[in-house]
Amino acid sequence: MSEIALSKSQKQVLRDAMLRAGRVIMQVRADGQGHDIKGDGSPVTLADTRAETILLATLNENVPHIPVVAEEAAEAGDTPDTVDTFFLVDPLDGTKEFIKGGTDFTVNIGLIHDGRPVFGMIYVPATGRYYEGMARAGAWSATIDCQQCEHFIVQKRYPIKSRRAKKDDLIAIASRSHRSDETNDWLDEHKVKTTISAGSSLKFCLLAEGKADVYPRHGPTMEWDTAAGHAILSAAGGRVETLDGKSFLYGKKDQKRPYLNPGFIAYGQN
Repeated sequence: MSEIALSKSQKQVLRDAMLRAGRVIMQVRADGQGHDIKGDGSPVTLADTRAETILLATLNENVPHIPVVAEEAAEAGDTPDTVDTFFLVDPLDGTKEFIKGGTDFTVNIGLIHDGRPVFGMIYVPATGRYYEGMARAGAWSATIDCQQCEHFIVQKRYPIKSRRAKKDDLIAIASRSHRSDETNDWLDEHKVKTTISAGSSLKFCLLAEGKADVYPRHGPTMEWDTAAGHAILSAAGGRVETLDGKSFLYGKKDQKRPYLNPGFIAYGQN
């Protein structure tokens, strides 16, 4: 499905758009812009809105037949009709990290088909790390500086794969800004000895790279927070399940709060 939906040239256009979004995000931070608080209590900055404008324009121009659900537009009540296939866009995941001066914030595009993520792209503007994954085709990573490069030219691109867990020596990833008591209880119950703190969708990427084994999330997330990372992790050999072990699906537009996720556990390999 993902190969039919996105051609090689379309993917390249989207990679270039990720770099442009990254440049805008870093410029806003350099300018010292402030932030506002949305109705749900989460922060939003000029970087969020400017990056989303770039991504939406690129998707609408180059893949006009696929609807796009983007965070800031959706929060403002602007969501398209979606059926089987649609994009989920988070222009700046980890806004709290961005505001605090950290590096764990990301630009995200995920493609959903029949409720499942089949293609994902994540860029980390502060470090230049880029991740991409496609169902049945694997996942890969590269490093490219959005401040120096106008176009996405990858000199060293290498495949990534999640690792097989050692059940008596699990390494977990937990949220830096949204860690709950339920998550701490889960870590204790499963006798996790080592826990890495990370922000944003980067947690999925660390699992996909084989740097950790499990990521439990009991607090709320939205579909645009997880789609790209879920796609990359799945392409790298991992999986995501609900807390009761069911398939973690997308397109939940008709519930009380549209596109709100349940809790989940993301795994590398068993």
